[in-house]
Amino acid sequence: MENFLASVENINNAVNGFVWGLPMLILLVGTGILMTCLTRFFQISHFKHWIKNTIGGIFKDSHVTAHTDKEDTQISQFQSLCTALAATIGTGNIAGVAAAIASGGPGAIFWMWIVAFFGMMTNFSENVLGIYYRRRNEKNEWCGGAMYYLRDGLGGKKGYRHLGSGLAVLFSVFCILASFGIGNMGQINSIAVNLNSVFGIPYIVTGIFLMIFAALVIVGGLKRIAAVTEKLVPFMALIYMVCALIVCAFHIDQFGAVFTSIIKSAFGMRAVGGGIVGSGVAMAVQFGMKRGVFSNEAGLGSSVMVHSSSNVREPVVQGMWGIFEVFADTIIVCSVTAFAVLSSGLVDLETGKVISDQVSTALVAEAFSTVFGKFGSAFIAIAIIPFAFSTVLGWSQYGSKAFEYLFGRKTIKFYHIVFVAFIVVGATMDLTLAWDLSDTFNGLMAIPNLIGVVTLSGTVMKITHNYVQRNILHMNVKPMLSALEDIQELHEQELLEKALQKELKEKEKTA
Repeated sequence: MENFLASVENINNAVNGFVWGLPMLILLVGTGILMTCLTRFFQISHFKHWIKNTIGGIFKDSHVTAHTDKEDTQISQFQSLCTALAATIGTGNIAGVAAAIASGGPGAIFWMWIVAFFGMMTNFSENVLGIYYRRRNEKNEWCGGAMYYLRDGLGGKKGYRHLGSGLAVLFSVFCILASFGIGNMGQINSIAVNLNSVFGIPYIVTGIFLMIFAALVIVGGLKRIAAVTEKLVPFMALIYMVCALIVCAFHIDQFGAVFTSIIKSAFGMRAVGGGIVGSGVAMAVQFGMKRGVFSNEAGLGSSVMVHSSSNVREPVVQGMWGIFEVFADTIIVCSVTAFAVLSSGLVDLETGKVISDQVSTALVAEAFSTVFGKFGSAFIAIAIIPFAFSTVLGWSQYGSKAFEYLFGRKTIKFYHIVFVAFIVVGATMDLTLAWDLSDTFNGLMAIPNLIGVVTLSGTVMKITHNYVQRNILHMNVKPMLSALEDIQELHEQELLEKALQKELKEKEKTA
């Protein structure tokens, strides 16, 4: 058995080295740069517009947060965001940031920002394609994701039918495997280890309790998952952010030094941990980009499976929620975590070397302890629970959609049973290899997805330009809403009815 595990580890290390090597990082960032250029820097040029129509719409547009009817299988735009954020705002925002700093120095944070900036448009493009190529299943539920735009988008091009279908299958297989790793056992193990080290709760007790709770939510399907995440995600993110900002405020005098350290370390003006300058830059770039993708998942094609279940009609509108998702996850939450750690005196800002013996989540806990004392460690241990558990809920939906694509809707219950059972496994076993494997499957998921995004980049550009013409420049052109004619006609009619209702309301106001 030991020899078998050693062989698996060696093979995984070889594959992981390729998957997360320079070519992959170039593909990830390159896709984001390509989509940023093709959409004319949409994340900057239309900043006010996408903010107004995402986070701003929560407070002004009831349609954004309004729940669908009981028999309606769609979820609201806000619920789709919360379910996607449930999967992205997780241990990556705490343990991932600390790991990036420990391995790549403060400069890793700069490269995390770069990945996030261009990743906004990668995530935007995934969501645009997800909505444009989505379809209904036999239960009238929306089904969208990389597998559909690979099969119907790339596969729809002359001579690419088999390639598109093959990549769709590969994506689905890697997604299912990743859902058990990053989306289940890794997250549960983080919860179990924290609760055991801080409160002495046995691993098996944590595993059984979380298995029961997860089963009650997951078996209820997407609408129940969305109902839980829309309450859990804003609450957990707000509480964590408030406490992290308090830590930052206590060390605000260090902010100049922290920012300087991040920039200088990113470009090798100082060696990471006193090592060779060139090596320091390479480590900063690699770990910053790797942890950035691990945190916000832009390029993996995962969150698009939830975004595609939204009641939105405009592909670009859901694309803008994708921009906000990456912005909130990495630019805001990860940055605050990084500044809390770097300003707390746990990292030598001159050399980038971690002074503390703590690693991963414990490093963040120690940073919080500099302000809150023992409560800081307890808070991080408790905060990990909703962060990690919400990730499990989000990934259960990703895995089930991939499983449905491969084996049909009737088999989803089998996937749910196995997924829930693995929660106990995750709580009770050493997961070093499982984390490494899930890291590899994440990268393998990204490859077919990014091929799809790049080959369909022209379609994204046309849909975006069409949206800008109609909704920002107010030109009278035919909307691009779906690749399927029947859904296109239905959405056109719905948009027309919505416009008429808006016109009537405005007339009533002026009357």
